[in-house]
Amino acid sequence: MSRSLMWRSLIALAAVLLGLLYLVPSIGEKVPGWWSSVLPSDKIKLGLDLQGGIHLILEVESIKAVESHVERVSEELKHDLRKAKLRYGELKRAGTDQILVTLMRDEDVNGFNELIASSYAEFRLASAPPVEGKPAFSMRLDVKAAERIRKMAVDQALETIRNRIDQFGVSEPDIRPQEEERILVQLPGIKDPKRAVELIGKTAILEFKLVDEEGNLEAALKGTVPPGSEILYETATDASTGAKRKVPYLLKKRTLMTGEYITDARVAIDSRYSEPYVSLAFDARGARLFEQITGENIKKRLAIILDNNVYSAPVIQDRIGGGKAQITGRFSMDEARDLAIVLRAGALPAPVKILEERTVGPSLGKDSIDKGLKSMLIGGILVVIFMIIYYRLSGIIADLALLLNVVFIMGGLAFFGATLTLPGIAGIILTIGMAVDANVLIFERIREEIRLGKPPRAAIESGYSKAFVTILDSNVTTLITALVLFQFGTGPVRGFAVTLSIGILASFFTAIFLTRIIFDYIYIVKRMKTVSI
Repeated sequence: MSRSLMWRSLIALAAVLLGLLYLVPSIGEKVPGWWSSVLPSDKIKLGLDLQGGIHLILEVESIKAVESHVERVSEELKHDLRKAKLRYGELKRAGTDQILVTLMRDEDVNGFNELIASSYAEFRLASAPPVEGKPAFSMRLDVKAAERIRKMAVDQALETIRNRIDQFGVSEPDIRPQEEERILVQLPGIKDPKRAVELIGKTAILEFKLVDEEGNLEAALKGTVPPGSEILYETATDASTGAKRKVPYLLKKRTLMTGEYITDARVAIDSRYSEPYVSLAFDARGARLFEQITGENIKKRLAIILDNNVYSAPVIQDRIGGGKAQITGRFSMDEARDLAIVLRAGALPAPVKILEERTVGPSLGKDSIDKGLKSMLIGGILVVIFMIIYYRLSGIIADLALLLNVVFIMGGLAFFGATLTLPGIAGIILTIGMAVDANVLIFERIREEIRLGKPPRAAIESGYSKAFVTILDSNVTTLITALVLFQFGTGPVRGFAVTLSIGILASFFTAIFLTRIIFDYIYIVKRMKTVSI
């Protein structure tokens, strides 16, 4: 055997073994414990249409992030104006990206301009019509700053949703951005779709506010809400009947602290009532702030609010140090666990809206797999029979290459961590037909050379060399098409493009490289006199 043939044979053998090694975890029910420490253990991932689960298209309402930013800035500006001793009459957000300010004194205008220029450079300051003779201004958020906030909101939402789903325990989720501030979420194998959707969509803005104990709740419920206060509700559940009712609270509007300082949130069990609650841990800054808030408001009620719903409003008995807090309520274990997940993963920077929701049952997925495998088997058998009848021994060689081609495709899916979908199975079936197409071109070239009277070795050499350029051109153009489909296509199209791309590379390797090794061994090493083709 020549040195070239030996090295090519070793490369081919190594490629086949590698493909089989990556395929074993997907074929076997369970691999030994030592396997994953030394050998590939990734299985072929099944897509939503094969495994069942939920498909969501979410839209991030990023304009709300801009509104929240402007609202926070207006609160900061109030604090800075008081600190600088600049008196203002009215200061409020107007629209999405604007703040209106009315000053009480003309002599404060220069100081106000300097404050805005130094601390609020992302806003464009302009004069507004005077209000009752007082100087007024409008502050509009810069367009580039607003775009940056909207983009950041989408990026943060994507990361927050990914963190929540990871902690929820979904294996192999598909979460990726789409155009127009949309996010695609596919959760294969999910058992409780409704709970997963609620978990993903929860805004999870945690706030601590004081109860307004000086105001009149009854009057507020009738419409006379004191300035600087608001009404929020707690959902209370009757322990004996299970009936739910809304309990109103009159709260101070000012947020003393938010959930941005949370470092951990875990479910714990109340030893007294045997009910679950959520234990919070704050970072160093949050611990100092919480200690200060509780120290300054002893004997007052501090409401814990999540997404504008009051969860509890305990009386502060003493200064609370150590950076710990609790959210209590009549939670089920799942409700407490989900609350801990969203607090630990962080709040969504803006609300998300579900534009599309589809649920795929696992029985439908199993049926798809069975039909897909059946069609692949039937198609493969027909191709194998045709090649043997038409090309005889050469057809058997092409069929062997076809079998190895399927091994390489499935091993490649496991290697790249790609997801096999129903359109992906269609891509494999198409590749089965394309895989022998290259061999057909080669065999026909060899036949032509034999008709011209060339010996077997020369005919094989010439057949491969003349067909190579044609095969390369057709495979490259098809691969480019597959890559374009993958780049710009949606889920099903991308699944088809993945298997098609891997199949093209595998078929090129098997048709040009592997079959040539077999032909060289038979007609050069074994010196067979005639070509069975």
